Amino acid sequence: MRQSQAAEYETDTAQPARLRQAFAMQIEACTRLGSPFTARLLEAIEPLLDATTATGRKILAWRGRLDALGDSVPLRLTGALHGMVREGRLPALAVLYPPAALPSAEALQTVLGRVLRGEDEALLGWLRFTPQTNEVARASLLYAGLVEITRLTGCAVGLYEVGSSAGLNLMLDRFAYDLGGRLLGEPGSRVQLRPRWDGPAPAGREPRILSRQGCDIAPLDIRNEEQRRRLSAYVWADQAERLQRLEAAIAITLPAPPRLERADAADWIERRIRLSGEPGVARVVMHSIAYQYFPPETQRRIQHHLESVGAAATAQAPLAWLAFEQRGEAGPALTLRLWPGGGEAVLAEGDAHGRQLRWHGHQE
Repeated sequence: MRQSQAAEYETDTAQPARLRQAFAMQIEACTRLGSPFTARLLEAIEPLLDATTATGRKILAWRGRLDALGDSVPLRLTGALHGMVREGRLPALAVLYPPAALPSAEALQTVLGRVLRGEDEALLGWLRFTPQTNEVARASLLYAGLVEITRLTGCAVGLYEVGSSAGLNLMLDRFAYDLGGRLLGEPGSRVQLRPRWDGPAPAGREPRILSRQGCDIAPLDIRNEEQRRRLSAYVWADQAERLQRLEAAIAITLPAPPRLERADAADWIERRIRLSGEPGVARVVMHSIAYQYFPPETQRRIQHHLESVGAAATAQAPLAWLAFEQRGEAGPALTLRLWPGGGEAVLAEGDAHGRQLRWHGHQE
């Protein structure tokens, strides 16, 4: 950005209104997704973000979209606070955190004012990280989608994930599932997923995954203790079940993590998904609540490349595009494009955290 543009942005009088709107949107999302403490924390800290702290100044001059469809600034702050509480750095704030009773916004605000002044530089450091939760519960939808792909193609699976974060969902066949009363996956797994299910159970045999690899613009290495702590910090503090699920998935993945590359998603797809596939293997490109964060040009290139490769796909070497992403105001949906053919089918709808799922399957 040119200096003149930067200066213009920094003096933008509309920024405080955008900040309030971003926090309001995140507060509503936290409330809807069952996290009243995180909503209350955001409610308490937003009025404290002003020019008296470096953290406040940084956010008020933010060069980008502030909400969850952009840079997720509210969740950068809650992740920072949760991470510092978990490290034992903020004892006065920790006593207000779960499992304590939900505190008032006023009680939180009193402590948070001291935190902003006393831990300003530490909070500022956290702001450079994009929140990544690697939400494991979304594996329920993705695994159901792989069962459907296996039913439709009869092929084994080569798995390619973009926006992989720490790569935990690439291990989805190592989790256990109860999907509409059908038990799938590894029964004794440390990760047990039982979403509220509406509709018939997925039909067909389970996928046989021959290979798995992924990419992310900023992948997390779970072998690195600091990065594992950061991953845990972005789980909302009053959702203990999500945190336990994350820790269980890390334990499953840690002995042999999947291959992850630091790369732009379009660059990686163009490099990894070649024109011809291997007979008997369905190449499956998948992602979950990631595509919306890709720049429009990256999205365009991915779509163009997959359609070009899909045009050459055969029944013996098919190509599938499995995506669990936001679809406007309707909420997230699991979609499948399968080549040969290439038409899009909506397999399911669910909430962003994978707690509930309405299954349709591929309507033939």
